Amino acid sequence: MSEYGADHVQDGPGARTRNGVLRGSLKDGVASFLGIPYAQAPVGELRFRAPEPAESWDGIREATAFGPTAPKRPYAPPLAALLPDPEVAGDDCLNLNVWAPWPATGPGDGGTPGGGRAVMVWIHGGSLVHGSSAVSVYDGTAFARDGVVLVSINYRLGIEGFGVFPDAPANLGLRDQIAALTWVRENIAAFGGDPERVTVFGESAGAISIGALLASPLAKGLFRRAVLQSGAPTSKSVAFARKTTEAIAARLRVPATAEAFAGVDRERLLAAQTAVTGKGSPLISGNLFHIVVDGEVLLEDPGDALADGASAEVELLMGTNTDEYRLWFVPDGHADRVGPLSQRLLLRRGRIAPRTAKVYRALRPQEKPGEVLGAIATDWVLRVPLNMLADFRLHSGRAAATYLYEFGWPSPVLDLRACHALELGFVFDTLDSPETRMLTGPDAPRDLATAMHAAWVAFAKTGDPGWRPWDTARPVMTFGPGRPALVEAPREEERLAWGS
Repeated sequence: MSEYGADHVQDGPGARTRNGVLRGSLKDGVASFLGIPYAQAPVGELRFRAPEPAESWDGIREATAFGPTAPKRPYAPPLAALLPDPEVAGDDCLNLNVWAPWPATGPGDGGTPGGGRAVMVWIHGGSLVHGSSAVSVYDGTAFARDGVVLVSINYRLGIEGFGVFPDAPANLGLRDQIAALTWVRENIAAFGGDPERVTVFGESAGAISIGALLASPLAKGLFRRAVLQSGAPTSKSVAFARKTTEAIAARLRVPATAEAFAGVDRERLLAAQTAVTGKGSPLISGNLFHIVVDGEVLLEDPGDALADGASAEVELLMGTNTDEYRLWFVPDGHADRVGPLSQRLLLRRGRIAPRTAKVYRALRPQEKPGEVLGAIATDWVLRVPLNMLADFRLHSGRAAATYLYEFGWPSPVLDLRACHALELGFVFDTLDSPETRMLTGPDAPRDLATAMHAAWVAFAKTGDPGWRPWDTARPVMTFGPGRPALVEAPREEERLAWGS
């Protein structure tokens, strides 16, 4: 093997990284290397501290099983039956996985003279408190099968990743992501990847994280393209985000400092965190964790930074699902409990203009008040901000191409329709996974998964997913119901009701 090359070691595929040699698994021309540390375990003196580079090892390190997941609690019912969230015990949670075509030194896809393959780095969602790279829906085999080196990462969650303390750095989970991307830049060539053609992609909190990475000076140059699935660039002030930390501290009866929290038993800490944050969601207010403008990782709100031209050189693919809200509003009966009066009270609490709500009610006369409320929330939090970002980039005249999509295939499970997270099994082409079927049911259309997955692969390789980039006609590629189709300005009357 060359200094940072790739080859075979005894009994499996081998890759020599800067930290040492790895032995992975090989199946049907795809090598997988799992549980690779990209930073030291965030325990002891490194707990509530910025990530430190991983230590080197002697000999050959086995990389055939997922590494430990970040400390977390499972989703509460009823979401626990819909969203898989495996836990792997251990302290070394700052790890990542690589799937790559093998042999790694074979022909690339023509991107560079050296033949390195396009790389995609997956950042999972979960409201910054759930999720991991061990979810089988995120298996990278299909991407490697189609010529992409796929990387998925873990990062610190909850109070340990996004707590706000006076005696610790902020945005630790985001700093972990930057450390993982730095590892990719330094080591991905050992797996046949091209460090100059990295695409970051993520969903929900993962997409929100990518919005922050696009605006962060610390992530500059670590990726060339980005995909935001059902998450818009946003942040909160340190003072606002600190309220969640203070609420957990009050429940624990300790000072709201990293020093005090480090002395609390982890299970007790997770129990308090769950009690404080458990009733919130991306579309429902509550005590949540947030990315913050800390003056180091983020100098200003990501949305403002991107509107002002940050990462204009990065090609973007962004989109939402038609019925995002149904994941939170339907399984627990929330959509049925909302009546006309409570709808108006909730809209007033959210400071939604009455004229905006009036447009949605008029265009959805057959829908329940809770469903109209959900459609408004979906557009307010997701669709409208992403449309605005696409418009800012277009009107600047200086930005790289921007592409928008909408996923609309309706799942029959619990009448969830095209809810939040439903597109994931289609993007990864993992419809056969039992965990994917928790949301899709057994008969999801394979041709739609083939088309959507192929678009993501094409975007990573070429910067073009296969349809017209954003222009004044507002083209959106719709993936279902039915065959993929390019639609101009879908539901434009509702979007215009926001005055944007």
